[in-house]
Amino acid sequence: MTIRVRAPATTANLGAGFDVAGAALGLWNELEVREEAGTIDESHLGVRAFALYASPAGRSFDFVDRIPRERGLGSSAAVVALGLVAGAAAAGIDPSVEELLAAGLELEGHADNLAPALAGGVCLTYDGRVARIADDLPASPIAVVPEAHVNTAVSRGALPNTVPRADAVFSVVRAALLGAALAANDAHVFAAALDDRLHEPYRSEHAPHLGEIRGDLPRGALGATLSGSGPTVIVWAERADAERVAGELGARYPAHEVLLLEVTATGAGVF
Repeated sequence: MTIRVRAPATTANLGAGFDVAGAALGLWNELEVREEAGTIDESHLGVRAFALYASPAGRSFDFVDRIPRERGLGSSAAVVALGLVAGAAAAGIDPSVEELLAAGLELEGHADNLAPALAGGVCLTYDGRVARIADDLPASPIAVVPEAHVNTAVSRGALPNTVPRADAVFSVVRAALLGAALAANDAHVFAAALDDRLHEPYRSEHAPHLGEIRGDLPRGALGATLSGSGPTVIVWAERADAERVAGELGARYPAHEVLLLEVTATGAGVF
């Protein structure tokens, strides 16, 4: 039996939705599992995830990686999602998204990436629960991906234990606006939500182009957010202007990869 699975990239936080909000993006990693003897790297995240449901012995694993690694686009979450879904398929079971999340969280560690990788769309995660709240966002995501890598643990270590009350209030307001924008599918409210003072300022050293882009948004862009720990920045554009905005960003940052993407309603699954 051959099992083929794919899983999407993700962007987490969406500004002030720190450690809670995430969206699946239409950039896919794939895994093919075949019943044949092969050399198995048992330390591979995807193989370890597969082994949570089925034995990898007597199987070969072929991973296709399209999501840039250590750039804030959920590459590790996608790999874990691939292994979980393939392992469940091999075991002949159909776990819920929350069951898959619980199984894989020790390997991945970031529920705000793993949940949308598994469920697709836009998800909120809290207390081990997943609230899949929308199929899409009211804007087109454009990823500006530098060549530099950022280690998530190092980036998280830069965050302070406390923040000024004014910054906390600022971020709470933006998080509330984010929820309202998703509920109403309102691009203007979404634009008002795209800022943060809880984590982004402390990670900006590794993503200086976040401030540059926010200070001079291309016409048609609603705002910009740091994707996960960075260094990738997601520029959110009006749908009608997305191609032009992506072209302008590509001209501004010729050393970076600029990807015009879409939020995908589909999460990890067999294909």
